[in-house]
Amino acid sequence: MYKLFIANKNYSSWSLRPWVLMKTLGLAFEEVLLPFQAAQAPQFGAVSPTGRVPCLQDGQRLVWDSLAITEYLAERHADVWPQDEDARAFARCAAAEMHSGFAALRSHCGMNCAVRVTLREVPTSVQADLARIDALWTEGLKRFGGPFLAGKRFSAADAFFAPVAFRIQTFELQLSETSQRYAQNLITQPAMMDWYQQALAETWQDEPHEAHAKSVAAVFHDLRVA
Repeated sequence: MYKLFIANKNYSSWSLRPWVLMKTLGLAFEEVLLPFQAAQAPQFGAVSPTGRVPCLQDGQRLVWDSLAITEYLAERHADVWPQDEDARAFARCAAAEMHSGFAALRSHCGMNCAVRVTLREVPTSVQADLARIDALWTEGLKRFGGPFLAGKRFSAADAFFAPVAFRIQTFELQLSETSQRYAQNLITQPAMMDWYQQALAETWQDEPHEAHAKSVAAVFHDLRVA
């Protein structure tokens, strides 16, 4: 059985990608959650060569980085990527663009599932990232008919944008009606709802993540159980 190493569900956008993909596709795996404080400990280097998560263990083989994990799984399981060649090409491009881009959105609006905040300002760089995401989502939904980014089935492209859906919810980010519907569709997927409920139930907080959220926004609602 696969073993997937992840970090705190409330904050770890990179961990969410393979987790929600594997859950949605019904791939069995053992989850090992290492809080951010522990993820930098020296012993974590024995789990991941980069000392970061996510990292997938398959027997004696380690696969690190969410995109590499996705491609590794795609070689072994159907429906990681769309079957249609055009949709598959688009999905791969969209996932790769998310993987390497949108730095302004990532840095200004870090994932924090459990709170609702009002941004003090939306920098032009973040606005540009949101405009590109809006255009990309609209193109995929219109070209391939939805309700997912590259057609009728949830694929790796949707998994890569799953953290953006949580960011839209947390920071009340505004996109077109089409994109807002898509984001809401992602949030209401069973695997996404499971992740979210587990994030709310986490009993620890990572101070750097919490401090960053407060530095860019006014927190008006904290939904954590503890």
